[in-house]
Amino acid sequence: MKTIDELLSEGVAGKRVFVRADLNVPLDGTTITDDGRIRAVVPTVKALADAGARVIVASHLGRPKGAPDPAFSLAPASARLGELLGADVSFAEDTVGPAAEAAVSGLADGRVAVIENLRFNAGETSKDDAERAAFADRLAGLADVYVGDGFGAVHRKHASVFDLPKRLPHYAGYLIATEVGVLKKLTDDVRRPYVVALGGAKVSDKLAVIDQLLGKADRLLIGGGMAYTFLKAKGYEVGISLLQEDQIPAVQEYIERAEKNGVELVLPVDVLVAPEFPDLKTKAPANPTTVAADAIPADQEGLDIGPETRKLYASKLADAATVFWNGPMGVFEHPDYAEGTKAVAQALVDAPGFTVVGGGDSAAAVRTLGFDENAFGHISTGGGASLEYLEGKTLPGLAALED
Repeated sequence: MKTIDELLSEGVAGKRVFVRADLNVPLDGTTITDDGRIRAVVPTVKALADAGARVIVASHLGRPKGAPDPAFSLAPASARLGELLGADVSFAEDTVGPAAEAAVSGLADGRVAVIENLRFNAGETSKDDAERAAFADRLAGLADVYVGDGFGAVHRKHASVFDLPKRLPHYAGYLIATEVGVLKKLTDDVRRPYVVALGGAKVSDKLAVIDQLLGKADRLLIGGGMAYTFLKAKGYEVGISLLQEDQIPAVQEYIERAEKNGVELVLPVDVLVAPEFPDLKTKAPANPTTVAADAIPADQEGLDIGPETRKLYASKLADAATVFWNGPMGVFEHPDYAEGTKAVAQALVDAPGFTVVGGGDSAAAVRTLGFDENAFGHISTGGGASLEYLEGKTLPGLAALED
């Protein structure tokens, strides 16, 4: 795929450059609680603006129902982008209507505008090719060139991700180029031992990637809510812990295949349990107890890996030449259940090899728990996109850029 460096070498002064970013940041009302995805697109936007382009930044945020919803406005993200650029950024209160057209026509060379949430238009996410194409046609009318830099959305066949680059000269931004380079290190050019740590709530979200990794990784460490389906598959009592009973046969098959393939599949040996889920708003003390993984009481819920598991997982990461981590080890948003996730993050910091934090909640946890982002080899901006790439799927947004 062509990159932004090639575009810059061709000259962009005076050109309208549409940057499909990923500004899908978490909000508490209108307050951004983690601006990592905005910071990730700054190098691309700044390089284009510095070269004299008229930059139009577009993104989705959340899951509005194809119509304007103030709760999902990109206005806070636009303001934060301006702060990070140290420049005024204009904001259009629609996507392809009069406000967007006015904002774009009013751009001077080297200036930046953000248009409103793309998902406020039903054509963005439509499964109807014609409806999506019609929206892409209108977006294309705003620009001369397309730069894809929203890695967190490249696994979506959406108008601004898949259809729009076909209508304009297209290039990959710095973020996408970096993300793809990192993922190739996890698939095509892997240094060993290759250790993968998977957590998060649902095992069903990770089945396809586990299927692939059983033929590639040397060790798989399992934590988070998904661990309890694995423990149940081994015949353990898991109490009222998160459980996907319909996935137990698949998990049992994976446990058997891991042993057959010589892949070390490591499960928790102890867990923190409590009779109910913690209050994440008040962060009131939860007073959990630690029990062996095969001794969870029937009326208790597992909410984090225990201290012996933390030590075990750290030891399994200590010699890793390549690490991929996706998904927290417990309910890290509450201080009583953050230690498991913190221990895995610290083990990645201490590991001698190339470490990748695979986006989503893992990236948020790293920042929430106070780790220096530069201590990791790479923090991805797209958890779902990373997983689908590792599953071996063709990602529509990357395919469109490679065309």
